[in-house]
Amino acid sequence: MQKDELKFSSGLPSLDHTLQGILAGVNVVWQADSIEDYKSFVIPFCKACLADGKDLVYLRFAQHSHLLPSNIKATCYELDPRQGFEQFISEIFRIIEKHGVGACYIFDCLSDLAVDWYSDRMLGNFFMLTCPYLYSLDTVAYFLLLRNHQTPVATEAIHKTAQVVLDVFKSEKKLYILPIKVLNRYSPTLYMLHSMEEGIFRPVNKSTIVSHILTKLPQPWLDANIDRQDVWTNTLIQARKMQKRIQQRKEIPAEAYAFKKQLIKMIITRDETVSELCEKYFEVSDLISISKRMIGTGLIGGKSVGMLLAQSILMKTDRKWEKKLESHDSFFIGSDLFYTYVIENDCWWQRRQIQRDPGDHMYEKAEEIQKKLLTGKFPSNIIDQFREILNYFGQSPIIVRSSSLLEDAYGNAFSGKYESIFCANHGTPEQRLNAFIDAVRTVYASTMSKDALSYRLHRGLLNKDEQMALLVQRVSGEYYGDYYFPQIAGVGYSFNPFVWNSKIDPEEGVLRLVFGLGTRAVEQHGNDYTRIVAVNAPLLRPEATFEEVRKHTQKIVDVLDMRDNSHKSVEFEQVAKSTSDLPMDIFASNDTETEERAKSMNLKDVFTWILTFDNLLSNTKFISDMRKLMKTLEKAYNHPVDIEFTGNFIDDKDYRINIVQCRPFQFTREVRDIQSPKNVKQENIILKTCGPIIGHSVSKRIDRIIYILPSKYGEMSMQARYSVASMIGDITNLERENSEKPNILLIGPGRWGTKMPALGIPVSFAQIKNASVLCEIVAMHEGLTPDISLGTHFFNDLVEMEVLYMAIYPKNKDYILNEKLLMVAPNKLESLIPDSKKWADSIYVADTSDMKKGYSVFMHVNALVQEGMVLLSK
Repeated sequence: MQKDELKFSSGLPSLDHTLQGILAGVNVVWQADSIEDYKSFVIPFCKACLADGKDLVYLRFAQHSHLLPSNIKATCYELDPRQGFEQFISEIFRIIEKHGVGACYIFDCLSDLAVDWYSDRMLGNFFMLTCPYLYSLDTVAYFLLLRNHQTPVATEAIHKTAQVVLDVFKSEKKLYILPIKVLNRYSPTLYMLHSMEEGIFRPVNKSTIVSHILTKLPQPWLDANIDRQDVWTNTLIQARKMQKRIQQRKEIPAEAYAFKKQLIKMIITRDETVSELCEKYFEVSDLISISKRMIGTGLIGGKSVGMLLAQSILMKTDRKWEKKLESHDSFFIGSDLFYTYVIENDCWWQRRQIQRDPGDHMYEKAEEIQKKLLTGKFPSNIIDQFREILNYFGQSPIIVRSSSLLEDAYGNAFSGKYESIFCANHGTPEQRLNAFIDAVRTVYASTMSKDALSYRLHRGLLNKDEQMALLVQRVSGEYYGDYYFPQIAGVGYSFNPFVWNSKIDPEEGVLRLVFGLGTRAVEQHGNDYTRIVAVNAPLLRPEATFEEVRKHTQKIVDVLDMRDNSHKSVEFEQVAKSTSDLPMDIFASNDTETEERAKSMNLKDVFTWILTFDNLLSNTKFISDMRKLMKTLEKAYNHPVDIEFTGNFIDDKDYRINIVQCRPFQFTREVRDIQSPKNVKQENIILKTCGPIIGHSVSKRIDRIIYILPSKYGEMSMQARYSVASMIGDITNLERENSEKPNILLIGPGRWGTKMPALGIPVSFAQIKNASVLCEIVAMHEGLTPDISLGTHFFNDLVEMEVLYMAIYPKNKDYILNEKLLMVAPNKLESLIPDSKKWADSIYVADTSDMKKGYSVFMHVNALVQEGMVLLSK
């Protein structure tokens, strides 16, 4: 049966005639001044539905009185929109799916949803999703909008999507309707004002009556004095009035506090733990300032909250930080804009399907969504606001950073899962705008990346409400010739999980310093290094000799190159020689040995600076300030923190620190002293290490070992090495018959998680998320040292998953790798993974229960003294 053949009625035959029938799939939007006027049409419709034996559903979510009298028996669902858009609409869709084809629906007043979500944009989004879904199931639904309560952002979306829009007026106790839209219907009188008398609708033909009624009604599109503001704007207007009363000491503290909580829920976060911090450290004036720098509505996301909280905590704890911290002038793109972008670019339904039922082809489906997000369109008014951001920053470099709702919260760091994009921000205004729009699209698209989805799936977050806000920051730094970069950047942990020496106090924290952009500190970069600084012993190094120091210092600097608007990695020597403005002696030390050797050989212009940061750490207050800074934040968070920062010197002693990120450090505060077993027979030791070890001290059984043979791996092509990484992922992600997670030990040559297969095994987070231990055989590259140079993002993944990382130097007599014992059991690769025979001589997989009858494999690791052993034991 076709839609126009299905029978529905408004319960008012004359109205059915006026509208030329109520068709299946029709969504009727009533625009009225009161709930009572809406009820005049709802009740007849309900009675007609029940009389025809139709399924009548009432969706109750607003604060107004119940729409249906007790004698109308509808299936009523009580819903709470304050739980958030995603949860609310998911529940609505569940109800619609349950009642199926041909049902009739009554919705409470839609205007109340804008109040609960503080957003006309999200109200429009709700209707754009719900209306087509109802239409596809041949339903008829009634909705109410209170006249002149919404901005065009909502009304235009609703009018565009609905099939029928009717204005309802009351004049001298008589009801009138004025059809605004009746899809695919027309008559000579259809769009005239109609009077309603005793259920009969008649066109009003007399101009005196029409003008008398309509001239009394406010017309915002004509009258500039009518300020049609949404809930968001009205709330901020009230906030400014509140702030004025606070300044004049006219406000009651309890009322001011309640209003502050409302603003935090509207702009900052709905997470209770983070809200408590915000209530303590944000004033109403702070929240107003944040709102003034927002594009769109919604929340500003975890990364933005962390940055702003860190600044506020420090300033309110000690005013000295006002002179130490670089001021922020960031902008925030609200999370509602992401939702609008996803919906208007036809990605929402596919995204919802992935979140509800990932299935076997989740990543392929996500890739399709990514492609759409990378080429999507933005509303013209948003493009105009993007232009204003760029006009504000001029040609200063900026970075567009992810700031999702779940990101950087207690329990979930999302390190490196979402993109952050540098914009050198040079060129014509149109070129700069296009680059900025591409950056926004790229961050949005990264929500569908394999790493992000795998992380969410692994941590039970796939079906959580994850929206992407954005943080647009000025890049901290200075121009040096054609390059732009900060003098110092890095990562700090207020608790140090990397204890390589007994002199290190883990409670004092650790820094990871680089020269130039901080991307060098958070990603792995081949065989380059960063400076690891134990805060209580800043000059202590893992290296024993100056030759080792020289070998393990940073040699490549990340910069923004203004000549071609690009983010580049450049040799330190090249950067240093490009300008005379750098205070080199603060960050670098002169390699006197090389200098003397060059003199003896009569060599000129030999570059002898090496990045040790020794003067920075010993002759300035930098390390002392960073310690106080991290401890202040840790105390406020009541939890160890993980920060990203930059630093720039104004003169030889004075500098400014810029906190670009702050979040709870996802690490259990525990450094146990586990004793290694005594009197172990040499033939029962599978491997032994004296460090480096990153992670907790631990004693546990090992259930499965995956060993990548260095001799075979070293002969492979780069493409084959990616295939090995993929195979490792297949093995570690195999479903087990029992639900207990096995303890998996991965052993392989070179650096795990590297992006350069020439230096190790290029596994991603998704491929090793179920491992318990990663063991690096330092055999691929002489001098390759596994330290926190793993890259902060990869390092944070290991920390969150409680994966232990350790290294073995086969040529060192204090280390053991007993390959014969390791491979005593049969290789299970082919039985676990079909069509894997070609890899059987390169990838060895053993269940430890098969290694020696009556024996098991145990691991004993003492991170405090950097000793670890894996052995066979009865």
